[in-house]
Amino acid sequence: MNYLLMIYENERLMNDMSPEEQGRVFAEYHAFTEGIVKSGHFKAGDALQPVATATSVRVKDGKVVTTDGPFAETKEQLGGYYLIDAKDLDEAIAIAARIPAARIGTVEVRPVMVFDQGGM
Repeated sequence: MNYLLMIYENERLMNDMSPEEQGRVFAEYHAFTEGIVKSGHFKAGDALQPVATATSVRVKDGKVVTTDGPFAETKEQLGGYYLIDAKDLDEAIAIAARIPAARIGTVEVRPVMVFDQGGM
């Protein structure tokens, strides 16, 4: 079953780290990613640009309305994701717990809804 692991963290914490600290965190992510690729769990994943680059889109009365920034003001921002294949929720949680951001932020684990070719 596919699960989306959404990584939420305070991007200011990363920005406030020294280059050496940032390098250690990136190395942890590299090792984690390499491990789930080798184990066959990895389907996709990427980091996202900072929230300052986000645009939120809504349609109001048939008109497209855009606003700068993320949907909601929060202490933690969506910073990246992994799409994984896991046998069940327990395995997905165990994988999510190894993501470096789980120690300082939140990793949301959500099953992916699968649609057949004919619709829902």
